[in-house]
Amino acid sequence: MVALGESMVTFLPTRPGRLADVPSFDRSIGGAESNVACALAAAGHTARWVSRVGADAFGDHLVREIGSYGVDVTSVGRDPGRPTGVYFRTAGDRATDAHEVAYYRAGSAASAMSTRTVDLTAVRAGRVLHLSGITAALSDDCLRLLRDLTASRPDHHRPLVSFDVNHRPGLWRDTQGPHVLLELARGADIVFVGEDEAREVWGVTGGPTAIRALLPEPRTLVVKQGAHGATLFERTPGDTVTFAPAPTVHVAAAVGAGDAFAAGLLSATLRALPARDRLRHGHLMAAAALTVPGDLATPPRRDHADRLAALDDDAWGRLRLAPGWTDVPDRAEEEVHTP
Repeated sequence: MVALGESMVTFLPTRPGRLADVPSFDRSIGGAESNVACALAAAGHTARWVSRVGADAFGDHLVREIGSYGVDVTSVGRDPGRPTGVYFRTAGDRATDAHEVAYYRAGSAASAMSTRTVDLTAVRAGRVLHLSGITAALSDDCLRLLRDLTASRPDHHRPLVSFDVNHRPGLWRDTQGPHVLLELARGADIVFVGEDEAREVWGVTGGPTAIRALLPEPRTLVVKQGAHGATLFERTPGDTVTFAPAPTVHVAAAVGAGDAFAAGLLSATLRALPARDRLRHGHLMAAAALTVPGDLATPPRRDHADRLAALDDDAWGRLRLAPGWTDVPDRAEEEVHTP
């Protein structure tokens, strides 16, 4: 698979508190699309990340760290005139009012991505191309690039296009964000969107069925419903609907779950698994991310994830996943059988 999008050097506070009060930070990496590529590479797939970074030390760090997951980074361009983006965030849950994020990405190297500055042959070389709405908000050139990649091609020569809506209100410079995101989603083959996100962006209040009515074009639409689960609509050629509840997860940090869910579902899609199992693999990859402090986690071994995804509905409903469950495969299965 190929993932295209901006990654940034992330500075994580060494203790809770306001950014103004935190004395030091640890350096990490962050980027929705590269997170998906890293998770898929760690799960045994061939993955490539395409982007642009500055010809600076932070760019060196991003390329080295993402490459360390086994991701092909040979198509990442270096821009001598623009910096690598960075951001700082607080340690608290992103869902709380106390959470702070400070982005320093305006004019970044990635914002100069365009049909002229990225290798389109490398972008289109995979079975799946993963994109997100974040890229569309970075610049007019980035938006034109995403429109080109999601456009129908008369020769049908394009990979399966995966698109995560990933609405970031602070990135949009005008009121066109909802319209643009809807346009791009309608051009994709697989679309990921949160139920609450669809309500916020498009005002859809009727749940997954209403979201499907708004987005009938994608072959596969995945509506994420938080801790409740996820619903998958698939045109085969009529619409089939599959719901899979999420397992109970003892959360260490509520970050990275959306990207991990996309990676798990795409992994199962590449393996041509049935709809229920694709959703369950998404949940399991998300659970791996939720049970570690950062955005990226070691995924469960494939044989372990396959065993859990194959559980009957009752056993799946009793599943409890705690920190360390991917390191100790028997832990999750022991909890399945705990009265």
